[in-house]
Amino acid sequence: MKQWIVLALSACLSISVAWADKSKGFFQESFGNYQEELASAKQDGKSAVFMFFMMDECPFCDKMEKSMLSQPDVQAYFKQHFANFVFDIEGDVEITDFAGKPKKQKDMAEKDFRVRATPVMIFFDLTGKPIARYTGATRDKAELMLLGQFVVDKVYEKMTFEQYKRQVKG
Repeated sequence: MKQWIVLALSACLSISVAWADKSKGFFQESFGNYQEELASAKQDGKSAVFMFFMMDECPFCDKMEKSMLSQPDVQAYFKQHFANFVFDIEGDVEITDFAGKPKKQKDMAEKDFRVRATPVMIFFDLTGKPIARYTGATRDKAELMLLGQFVVDKVYEKMTFEQYKRQVKG
């Protein structure tokens, strides 16, 4: 049993590390206990938890990784305000969800959050409740930054992101 747990944790960490390397440090490493990650985010004074749901060989995930998530100003803003995690929607690794329940990554992605295609970006409040969701790659870095600001300023309480974008662009 102990070997299985170590193997599962190693696999989860290797996915995080591989994507953290690809995006040059955007994502935090995680052992897959998202209940503990919530507690850390609260302790660190973060606004929310940002999860980037992806899968291998996703060209849109790759586009975001290369052209946006690797940008120093994007990284600085997201690291200041969010706990940032990458999440493999096809993963068989056992994780612990925000409520403390063990499950496989792919089950959490599909059953809990209906993520079937990638990328999907979901922001969670510090209780684990989804507060903002964006499906697909953002058009550009500016739109990704605006999405982050939308969450930090809690605009999601008043309007959708599409409404916010129209208002900001005037």
